[in-house]
Amino acid sequence: MLHLALRMAAHRITALLAVACAVLGGAALITTTGVLAESGLRSQLPPGRLGGADVVVAAEQEFHPSGDLPIALPERATVPARLVDRLAALPGVTAAVGDIGFPAALLDGRGRPVPVAQDPATAGHGWSSTRLLAGARVEGRAPSGAKTVAVDAAAADAAGLAVGDRVRVMAGGRPAAAYRVSALVHAPGAGGGVWFADGTAAALAGRGTGSEGPRAGTVDLVGLRAADGAGERVADAVRAEVAGTGLRVTTGADRGEAVAPGVGSARSLLILLAGSLGGIVLLITGFVVAGALGVTIAGQRRDLALMRAVGATPRQIRRLAAAQSTVVAAIALVPGVAVGYLLAGRFRELLADRDVLPSELPLTVGPLPALATLLLVAAAVQLSARCAAWRTSRMPATEAVAESRSEPRTPSRARTTAGLLLILGACALSVVPLLSRTVLGASVTSVAGIVAAIGLAMSGPALVRSAGEAVVRRLRPGVAAPTWLALSNVRAYALRLSGVVSPLAMGVVFVLTYTLTQTTVLAATSDDTRTGTLAQYELTAPALGGLPDGTLSAVRDVPGVRAAAPAGTTTVVWEYDELGEPTAESASAMILGPDARGVVDLGVTDGGLDRLTGATVAVSSEAARTRDAGIGKRVRLVLGDGARVDARVVAVYDRGLGFGPVVLSRELAAGHTTTGLDQRALVRTDGTREAGRALAALAAGRPGLAVASTAPDATGADAPPEVWVNLAVVVVLLGYLLLSIANKLVAATAQRRAEIAALRLVGTTPRQVRAMMRREAAVIAAAALVSGLLLSAVPLALLGQGFLGHPWPAGPSWLLPAVAATVALTSYLTIELPTRHALRTPPADALRTG
Repeated sequence: MLHLALRMAAHRITALLAVACAVLGGAALITTTGVLAESGLRSQLPPGRLGGADVVVAAEQEFHPSGDLPIALPERATVPARLVDRLAALPGVTAAVGDIGFPAALLDGRGRPVPVAQDPATAGHGWSSTRLLAGARVEGRAPSGAKTVAVDAAAADAAGLAVGDRVRVMAGGRPAAAYRVSALVHAPGAGGGVWFADGTAAALAGRGTGSEGPRAGTVDLVGLRAADGAGERVADAVRAEVAGTGLRVTTGADRGEAVAPGVGSARSLLILLAGSLGGIVLLITGFVVAGALGVTIAGQRRDLALMRAVGATPRQIRRLAAAQSTVVAAIALVPGVAVGYLLAGRFRELLADRDVLPSELPLTVGPLPALATLLLVAAAVQLSARCAAWRTSRMPATEAVAESRSEPRTPSRARTTAGLLLILGACALSVVPLLSRTVLGASVTSVAGIVAAIGLAMSGPALVRSAGEAVVRRLRPGVAAPTWLALSNVRAYALRLSGVVSPLAMGVVFVLTYTLTQTTVLAATSDDTRTGTLAQYELTAPALGGLPDGTLSAVRDVPGVRAAAPAGTTTVVWEYDELGEPTAESASAMILGPDARGVVDLGVTDGGLDRLTGATVAVSSEAARTRDAGIGKRVRLVLGDGARVDARVVAVYDRGLGFGPVVLSRELAAGHTTTGLDQRALVRTDGTREAGRALAALAAGRPGLAVASTAPDATGADAPPEVWVNLAVVVVLLGYLLLSIANKLVAATAQRRAEIAALRLVGTTPRQVRAMMRREAAVIAAAALVSGLLLSAVPLALLGQGFLGHPWPAGPSWLLPAVAATVALTSYLTIELPTRHALRTPPADALRTG
């Protein structure tokens, strides 16, 4: 059977190339998705500043919902400081260090911050933390007083500092103070930092036993060094010591997760990204592979029918079709998987460049994605090939031979009905954005478009035949011969035509729905944010890890400032019941106080932001409706550091798309963020230039402060990173679709050599043949564009109505003309070039070999 399959494949190289390209591209995309998923599950961050610790004890930084993947918690959860002495007393422990991190920055001679660590929010540490560094070399002496520090050697070089120099340091949000540099720390790969005397560090971070802050008496983590050969024994003893406390003990490669919880949460992002890509990639790959195999098997119907006539059983026919397709797929799988691994690396670089992923998070390159790709693609090829050969294999031999040169006169009624039902189902799915004005609700639009395109592929033959018959009946008697021939082919070969129209229409639907969904959601989000932001300016201090103390009062004293309020962002997990089942959903949450009314307008419909004090929250109207969280109700939240709180709803607002589903009061979030500092200040002025200049002067006179306008960037430079990621996904998938469609059209045209030769033998000139094929190309392009636009119209109209208030989406005006030009050019080139090639072959030779 394999030998026969190879012989048949050798005579159908052109058609099988379409299958090979479809498999290669599909394998690359599936492998890329698999690598992202595996990296999200198994990738490990480097240990960084914990490289010298054998065992690390830290709080759990993940929330584990029932029956679902864990949700990362990005705010640092703390560990009781008294645990350090208990763990130090365990056998085999040579050093136990309670590490703390807090905002710290050096200032140069001009008062400008000098970068000292990858994350300024946790750049400050106690001197004892240097014992957790791997291979550190210290030049100088340990800080011993309240006004001495040790500095990372690379940062010292950048600032021109040496041991004994004096330097101004801002730490913990306090004003700049003068310190003497007592030591330089050479620790490559540790991420840098500024080290204070342990007592000074605890006081600056609000962690000392005498401190009154919400995190007094705690440390970020406990690092342990063990005697030689005692690492595993110490780790077991530590696990027994902290059992039941909820603390996590890590060793080896797992230590990197404890360095920075916010960085570790990037792994969850990879899992979510792979999950969102996986569905659309599998749908498109399956569709393209099945279409390419359909064209290939259709070109072999005569061979298969003759085999039936000489005694081959239906099962043997299906096995033969599957065998030759599997051979081609196996050849294309190897380079496809290799390309997938390379594509995954490029995609990770894109995510890192857009600050979606930390640059230090590596991809996990293992065999599992390749194995999964092999199984999925092989299953798709086998199933598609057997389905494509099913009709010919089941027909009586005489009927199979008779039908091998023509198409079935009546398209399958079951197939047509199923396709129409899918299109109706897609229309029903399109209603979701009207009911749920959320990102999740909007994502249904692109899914609905793809489902409708699959429905078109199934019902296409019946629709094309009906349309062709209607057009032919209305032709004028004097119509040109090429036009009559082209339209007659449309009517007679509806299955063949729909096989090339459907993937082109899917390409149109995919580009329009996927792209316009992103742009519409972005436009609606921007509109919410722009309308709801009353402040014209925002002040930040990214190089300092947060706004220093006293910034807000100084801003309010600036002439022309009408209102100023602090604002921040964190992550919460909202626990609620859905259909009687417990559900947990992670969401970004703003942190505001009652004074925020002067700088933001959330579109409050019930309650008021002036009540946002204590353990209270404001929620979006969408969340209030779907989660039974109206005014006065209590909601269960898990804050960014894992703390569980029970908060009362004091306001419901409409602009949830721009400001998120929940807003926390400042008192509720206090003590549950990594730095404890305000991230930014929103400022509303009287609108005069003088006020803007005065605010800029204030920022220029204070180290590390930056002032910016809250107006959106018209160039799109401030678009969320997800927009660029989605754009990259659209480009890659569209490239795969276009390549597969082009190969399919070339294969379908090349298989018509005998038809073209017969036309030439009865007197049709090459010019007339080319004119006929060009008209067919025009019909294909027009049908693909019209059907693609019709299938996209309902989902996009309902999306626009639900998100923007009018029945059309937001997006670039050039998108539709570009799509139309691409479809027309693809149709023309992939039909014109094979036709010209076929016309070079003498008709008699073409009939003998075709």
